[in-house]
Amino acid sequence: MRLTEFHELIREEFGQVRGDSMLRDHVLTSFGGRTGAEAIEAGEEPREVWRALCRDFDVPRVRW
Repeated sequence: MRLTEFHELIREEFGQVRGDSMLRDHVLTSFGGRTGAEAIEAGEEPREVWRALCRDFDVPRVRW
């Protein structure tokens, strides 16, 4: 997944403001306590960050 696609999915699922906040503020335990933005900056795959956010926020699996 490209980073642009990742950001599109975030906006579509959560909205611009909430999505941006989630990336900056929500701690993902599956990424060692980093936020989504920190995980991506550290080189984690955007698809895996997307899946972690979907799990944490109960997004139906069909939209992962």
